[in-house]
Amino acid sequence: MPHPSPRLGYALIVLVAVLFGLNGGISRVAMGAGLSPEAFTTLRITGATLVFVAYAACFRRSALVRPRGSALLLVIALGLVGVLGLQLTYNVAIDRLPLGIALLIEYLAPVLVVLWVRFVRREDVRPRMWAAVALALVGLAVVSRVWNGLAFDGLGVVMALLAAICFATYFLLGEHQVQLDEHGVGTDDPLRVILWAFIAATVGMNLVQPIWATPALPATTGGLGRLDGISVNPWLVIAVVVVFGTVLPFFLGMLALRHLPATIVTVVAMLEPVIAVVLGWAWFRESLTPVQVVGAVAVLAGIVLAQTSRRVELTVPAPQ
Repeated sequence: MPHPSPRLGYALIVLVAVLFGLNGGISRVAMGAGLSPEAFTTLRITGATLVFVAYAACFRRSALVRPRGSALLLVIALGLVGVLGLQLTYNVAIDRLPLGIALLIEYLAPVLVVLWVRFVRREDVRPRMWAAVALALVGLAVVSRVWNGLAFDGLGVVMALLAAICFATYFLLGEHQVQLDEHGVGTDDPLRVILWAFIAATVGMNLVQPIWATPALPATTGGLGRLDGISVNPWLVIAVVVVFGTVLPFFLGMLALRHLPATIVTVVAMLEPVIAVVLGWAWFRESLTPVQVVGAVAVLAGIVLAQTSRRVELTVPAPQ
């Protein structure tokens, strides 16, 4: 069995942030074809589940074996809260709040993770972690330009806070399920954990918005922004969201939790909104000011500071 490798963990979670950041723009195109947030979420989660099941059936059938006992309960919680809950609350939040405000509230998740680890698990957290989270949050507030939208919608704020809770829950439950110990032994196979979590999320989401109630989509839809003149098949866009915006980042995020603690992973994941802002500038002609660039640098500085606060045993390079 492999030993924990912090370098691999960082590479994985950075890739996850990039994929999620890019997915924001692609999802706009998909919903621009006439899909409600609920219908889009059902298609995204159900499609991802089918991909996970198909891959496991072809390459790792052991992942199709249902977890039992407490492991099953944890996987169901991961699916309903960390997958379904996060998607629904986030979609409602961004529909009722400025995107920057919604992202800032959602990315209180690293604070919640650190609080949980420190006061519930009673594990030591280096003081630098608090400074890292604070610096990253301030940077994110600057990137999001929160001062441009201060008329908050009550339900939107509640949904954004619930998204933060769901986001933190996803990483904490995932860490518990797949973290490698000092002997390189993991609690469970990351593929099996994420597969059954998505099965639970699919069942729950189809009770909220059945997939058979998906409205008919047009033959083509515009690429929006700088790509508005390009026509694409909306089903192709949804397929890209399923594979590159859902299957890969969720699975790679689980793998990252084998090599890094949730306190670190959630802070590094703050790269996502920075990438989303840059994407908005490059694709959707949204402004990107020098002040926002300074904010992005602050987020990166917070991530670097968080790296220095990780547990000592995780700094040991993995044997080759």
